[in-house]
Amino acid sequence: MSAVLSTLRSTDFMAWREARQAAVEQALCDGVPSEAPAGLGDAMRYAVLDGGKRLRPLLVLATSETLGGQPLAAMRAACAVELIHAYSLVHDDMPCMDNDVLRRGKPTVHVQFGEAQALLAGDALQALAFELLVPDDGTVQPVMAARLCRLLALAAGAGGMAGGQAIDLASVGHALDQPALEAMHRQKTGALLQASVMMGAATAQVSPATEAHLAEYGACVGLAFQVVDDILDVTADSATLGKTAGKDAAADKPTFVSLMGLTSAQAYADRVLDQAHEALRCSGIARPDTLHALADWVGRRDS
Repeated sequence: MSAVLSTLRSTDFMAWREARQAAVEQALCDGVPSEAPAGLGDAMRYAVLDGGKRLRPLLVLATSETLGGQPLAAMRAACAVELIHAYSLVHDDMPCMDNDVLRRGKPTVHVQFGEAQALLAGDALQALAFELLVPDDGTVQPVMAARLCRLLALAAGAGGMAGGQAIDLASVGHALDQPALEAMHRQKTGALLQASVMMGAATAQVSPATEAHLAEYGACVGLAFQVVDDILDVTADSATLGKTAGKDAAADKPTFVSLMGLTSAQAYADRVLDQAHEALRCSGIARPDTLHALADWVGRRDS
């Protein structure tokens, strides 16, 4: 199913994706300050700009556009979720956690600016994310802003991304079964991807039934993303990935590939993507083409 969808939409989707990626890049460039004191702004901008697929912002924008949501609020939400993602990468790469030296094809922030500045840059990016969601210019109504902040906070905190990272660090050298591995990654990676979909929905009027199907779609995309990430960690090189290849195996981390093997992991990713497509088909959304294509992109990506 996903291969057919991607073939039907490949040209239009690529044009849509490139236009939205450029718009997000410009909004981030405008929104991340360079004038923060003592070089902090330089570290913040280094962490965010000129790199990354912008998948999370694309999920926000695609969902909002599909549902007829408010575009100014959607762009703010798209940038906010990307700032949270960027801050998490800065902190995850530090020596106290994954100790990585390469991210998005360039030295990690702590390598470039030092550990203390990297820590502060991550803190500042997290704060800026929520600042964007509560502007004083009326572009996001208070009730919507509160909803967006809650969705992002839940996805980023102990019940989401941060909690998942804690489980990941505690699992080094330990074998996890499939339910435990899925649960970890639904928090560590999936929560923010699912929140991206739900934040896009929060900029529009959505029925509870449609919202539930979108939540399932977001959860499946998030899980498929992680399975493919585990596959690429084994099959791709560092230049292609823009980060250190093979680091999960080197660190003795449990992955879907180590658990089920390469072929079975790919088949599992395909099944999860089929579930994402099925959730969209059941959602009642009239034209979910871009969301279908985004799911396919997750499953086909090579970096």
